Amino acid sequence: MTDGPGKARHNPLRKRAVALAAMAAGLIAGGCVPASFRQVQTPRAGRAFDGRVAIVYSKDYQINLLGFERLHSFDIHKYARIYLQLQLDGLIRPADVFVPCPVTREQALGVHTPQFWDGLKKSKTVGRYLEVGAIGLMPGVLADAAIVSPFRCATGGTVLAGRLAVEHGIAINLAGGYNHARGDRGGGFNIFADVPIAIRILQQAGRIKRAMIVDLDVHQGDGPAVCFAGDESVFTFSIHQGDIYPYPKAHSDLDVELPAGTGDGEYMTALARHWPAVLDRFRPDIVFFVAGADVLADDPLAGLRLTVDGLVARDAAVIDACAGRDIPVAMVLAGGYGRNAWLAQYRSIRRTLRKYGQPDGRPNPPRKATLAERSYVR
Repeated sequence: MTDGPGKARHNPLRKRAVALAAMAAGLIAGGCVPASFRQVQTPRAGRAFDGRVAIVYSKDYQINLLGFERLHSFDIHKYARIYLQLQLDGLIRPADVFVPCPVTREQALGVHTPQFWDGLKKSKTVGRYLEVGAIGLMPGVLADAAIVSPFRCATGGTVLAGRLAVEHGIAINLAGGYNHARGDRGGGFNIFADVPIAIRILQQAGRIKRAMIVDLDVHQGDGPAVCFAGDESVFTFSIHQGDIYPYPKAHSDLDVELPAGTGDGEYMTALARHWPAVLDRFRPDIVFFVAGADVLADDPLAGLRLTVDGLVARDAAVIDACAGRDIPVAMVLAGGYGRNAWLAQYRSIRRTLRKYGQPDGRPNPPRKATLAERSYVR
């Protein structure tokens, strides 16, 4: 059966009522924040492990789609799971973590247009960028608080990670890598062009002159390619699956397209063929590593076939090449939509911490998650 004409007129009102009910339920659920997450909410400095590896994270990275998260395949709890597991395994404490400030309008306008920034007040615009049209039913102020604000915070995390990488050598933002956002728009579940913003801030401050973006997300890094087209101070390098989003592809300084079905061995061969040579040729002052986990075999939005061990080896090849040449590297996590995405990225970060930040072993005793923590990240 279908609704008659009289009922059809009220359908938008029913949709809005359902949306508001979902928002209320989400806000109630989101109020139960465990202590370990409350400790990483206020911006502050942390510490670099062994003076060399800095971790950047904020509780405010958590996107609260207020029930709408089920409409998108992205795991909004990925960042929180990684942060929690690092604690459970005794690798970090909350006090160790650098907590960023949100990116400001002035900072964002180094890349984005004023019209783009102002347009984020409209929930329909935000819903279009995140590919969840139902977000357009939200009042703009709620869309800002629940969605845009976490993206501002995570973008601030990439800005901070860039600065910390220059100061210490290696920095990892447990978010970021929004590689489909451009100066005048977002897209592909991305709002801000966080890596281009961070590069422009470092350049304007005189901290760097030349930067390289190594984008190993399964989807081409079209956003940075467009942002830095014709800019010889930034080299964009993307290895990605060739027959999936985005369409059409942009032109990076170096694009390497891989076919569906590519596994660990073929992937690492392609990376080894290009990565050390381009790094030595360009010699950047910093590398931003967009370390997407959507290359994994269980990813529902792509067709590469990497294993968890293969992803850890991929990330190690990038990090070790930078560390071996004393080139600062800032890692951001980008995409990853399969059930193993968070675990693979956790193991990669654990490997980097143990090799470069914790040469004497695990600094804290492991512990079990509390009930509140398990509920918060499920």
